[in-house]
Amino acid sequence: MIVSGSASQSLSAALARELEEPLAPVEYDRFPDGELFTTVPGIEERTRAIVVASTVSSDAHLELLLLQDAVREAGVDEVVTILPYMGYGRQDEAFESGEPVSARAVARAISTGADRVLTVNPHERAICQFFEPTAIAVDAAGRLADPLPTDLVDPVFLSPDAGAISLAETVRDAYGGGETDYFEKTRHSGTEVEISPSDVDVTDRDVVVADDIIATGTTMSEAVAVLRERGVGRVFVTCVHPLLAQNAYAKLSRAGVEAIYGTDTIEREASAVSVAPELATRL
Repeated sequence: MIVSGSASQSLSAALARELEEPLAPVEYDRFPDGELFTTVPGIEERTRAIVVASTVSSDAHLELLLLQDAVREAGVDEVVTILPYMGYGRQDEAFESGEPVSARAVARAISTGADRVLTVNPHERAICQFFEPTAIAVDAAGRLADPLPTDLVDPVFLSPDAGAISLAETVRDAYGGGETDYFEKTRHSGTEVEISPSDVDVTDRDVVVADDIIATGTTMSEAVAVLRERGVGRVFVTCVHPLLAQNAYAKLSRAGVEAIYGTDTIEREASAVSVAPELATRL
């Protein structure tokens, strides 16, 4: 049975269809003092529960722990937890003395209630090792090619930096052709950073910028502005996790982005494609 967190209902339904498994009638509630309460009716006598929950907030993290405990208490033999988007995943080391390794802390908590954990395109793959047993990283970047127009003009697929070029290559390969490149960031001061494509000429060419997460959209907007200065054709922004916090969507639109496409790991207006098929192959 598929058990959905409140932030992952669309993806859970898509995964239930993909696997031809029932979707549990989960109930979400909150006590007057603010504490969360979740129930999963009808889970009894199930051998496996697949809990699908993007931890987009602290409440979502706690809700996931409650769902895991609820299905375990009901007697299921195996709990598989899917983290389409793992919050706190970007703090994968302590950069200063006294800082927590946030990804490790939440991974340990989630591991106590799961027999297996899958997560989609973690910002740092190394965080999978914080889970016990080690989490499986599912690559859904290829899905980002699906909503792109079929008539891209001499397309260029750009990643935000050299380290993420494989993401742009995955989208390019799934699309079926095009050139890849990455943005270079040159820091001139504590507040001034120059962003530009490293080599490729973008004049009159359509550009697809591919990233794993878009949060505030500030850096992406600056990158798009550079492309505009260089006479780019259309600019499309794609990301696996469309966090799009605050006014990110409007910010990117004002910068001249033709369209923003993301997956349903985080359910937003930009969620144009589902990662359910990729997840189903690992279950």
